[in-house]
Amino acid sequence: MKFERNILITGGAGFIGSHVVRLFVNKYPDYHIVNLDKLTYAGNLENLRDIEDTPNYTFVKADICDFDKMQELMAQYRIDGIIHLAAESHVDRSIKDPFTFARTNVMGTLSLLQAAKLYWETLPERYEGKRFYHISTDEVYGALRLTHPEGIEPPFTTTASSLEHHLAYGKDFFYEDTKYNPHSPYSASKASSDHFVRAYHDTYGMPTIVTNCSNNYGPYQFPEKLIPLFINNICHCKPLPVYGNGENVRDWLYVEDHARAIELIFHKGKVADTYNIGGFNEWKNIDIIKVIIKTVDRLLGNPEGYSLDLITYVTDRKGHDMRYAIDSTKLKNELGWEPSLQFEEGIEKTVRWYLDNQVWMDNIITGTYQRYYEDMYKNDDYA
Repeated sequence: MKFERNILITGGAGFIGSHVVRLFVNKYPDYHIVNLDKLTYAGNLENLRDIEDTPNYTFVKADICDFDKMQELMAQYRIDGIIHLAAESHVDRSIKDPFTFARTNVMGTLSLLQAAKLYWETLPERYEGKRFYHISTDEVYGALRLTHPEGIEPPFTTTASSLEHHLAYGKDFFYEDTKYNPHSPYSASKASSDHFVRAYHDTYGMPTIVTNCSNNYGPYQFPEKLIPLFINNICHCKPLPVYGNGENVRDWLYVEDHARAIELIFHKGKVADTYNIGGFNEWKNIDIIKVIIKTVDRLLGNPEGYSLDLITYVTDRKGHDMRYAIDSTKLKNELGWEPSLQFEEGIEKTVRWYLDNQVWMDNIITGTYQRYYEDMYKNDDYA
């Protein structure tokens, strides 16, 4: 079958990646979507069970650090666009094992860039019609000060902004031209990969784009992250570990809104440009935890406040950044994107999904899915 485009999406079995893959497969039947994933602890093909037999979808189990394999795939599938999400992404894990983060996030990205360069430069049209889109994080910018811990009225509002809790905890924000100042091994590895992507444009003329996004939440997220972890722990009456005093601030964005932004930027974003993607939606960790508790308790039929005693304050992690707050005004003004779900609505939708998909959660926790795919894919020679 001849396709209009052949798009490689790396990390497509992960949390954000699976939503991006599903969106592209369903919205663009004339595109061949090649989902490349190593299937590490956070990659799960159950996330894509609903589209796995779609004629314009192919899954390939491979490691982006395998340069020879990346070269082979570029030519085999005639890739003309790359959406690069594959990454080690948990800060706590990076503190314990920084080498793995450097290998995957830096060398893996470089492997993919070089494979794309070598393949595209062999074609008569070279880079014309090509695109390398690299998804990064707002953590590369460092941390903002918590100058207004009581909260102040923010300078902007979107659909995602809470009706009852729409505050900013400082007057500074992350902008596209904010100087990089990473603090953790994770954010340092992502900053390095961002620089390599931009260097491939500046040096070789590769059509690249970088986006930096705030915290995502929604279905299919691996339960080491705050929201799915706490939903599951509340259901099983387990402690809810809160770092420090719970005052750290993050901006939150529903994952399907992030996927929509990625799709829009891939097609209409300016080459060599950077876009911030965020929810204009700051929350202190302790406040978001209380919203989760209230929502889960209500949906489980528990009395209000039933699970509040599960909150357990633990020693803060090393180098815990105090505040992230991202300004996505550029994306809204230039491409017309903004979030679609108001925050409490998104949390309700998320909690309902995890409650309705307990088997998925149980398989993740027990490792059933990982053993299954290890048995299913005993070698790397398949697609």
